[in-house]
Amino acid sequence: MTEARASENGAEVALGGGRLRAVLAVLALRVGRPVPPETLIEAVWAGDPPTDAAGALQALMSRLRRSLGRDAIVSEPGGYRLDTPRESVDLFEFERLAREGEAALAADDPATAAEALTSALALWRGPALADLPGRASAAARPEALR
Repeated sequence: MTEARASENGAEVALGGGRLRAVLAVLALRVGRPVPPETLIEAVWAGDPPTDAAGALQALMSRLRRSLGRDAIVSEPGGYRLDTPRESVDLFEFERLAREGEAALAADDPATAAEALTSALALWRGPALADLPGRASAAARPEALR
């Protein structure tokens, strides 16, 4: 859950650069909803933005669109939005599988629980949201669920 990877036409795309991964992480946490530029700037530069923060953010969005596909990031009133199904974000898929596993345990179905929980844990690749500066508050819930 730390390697920022996305799928374009079924193929994985590795993203380079911590700031690019941080922007994607913030957008993914709010998938389907616009994120104000100010929120993205604060998340990426953690209180120390460049002089032209808006321009730097636009450059990051251009790089992200080149990596993920032009239509993956939508500009709209209120900010930028990651246009992908919620289930394509590994954190939300992890949570769904963990809920399935818990439900199977409650229903006394250990085989189904083991399958769901094993699939959920397979999505982890290190600390949650490691690319976000000041990640502690955002990462607390997924880390606890893990």
